[in-house]
Amino acid sequence: MTDRIMWVDRKFDFDYPPSLAPELLERLRGAPARLAERVESLPDNLLRQRDGEKWSIQEHVGHLMDVEELFLGRLDDYDNSLAELRPAEMTGRKTFEANHNEANIKAILIGLREERGKLVQRLDELDSVGFARVAHHPRLNKPMRVCDMMLFEATHDDYHMVDITMLIRKFG
Repeated sequence: MTDRIMWVDRKFDFDYPPSLAPELLERLRGAPARLAERVESLPDNLLRQRDGEKWSIQEHVGHLMDVEELFLGRLDDYDNSLAELRPAEMTGRKTFEANHNEANIKAILIGLREERGKLVQRLDELDSVGFARVAHHPRLNKPMRVCDMMLFEATHDDYHMVDITMLIRKFG
């Protein structure tokens, strides 16, 4: 596999029309099912095995559930016409403190599905004007439309799914 750009070092060009939002919404809607298919049949020891200090497969899935709160909050920021989106907590503290390795993977997957369902439901209600609303993203230091936030989150899902695949290859 090629060298990867760390998530915090990623740059994004949001140079596409908001009319791509329906396809982005489908990526977001389908991520919990893709994750479940990828990890449900894995043995517990593989799900919970860390690569040094890096997260286990189960912690990656838990992290995706954990960050749904951020993306729902950012939708609130757009709804409230805030100039700047709330920042992400970049240390992963919430995920470390959640002790996802002590939970059951099925419970984490259900939690992710429920949390993502809240986001998808809100996005389902938007029209082209709603997808085009803009606020400043603090880390990227650029304007971000709602449709851009959707691409950002879908890419974040895929980033962690690649990490999961790499752990399966390494330990599976």
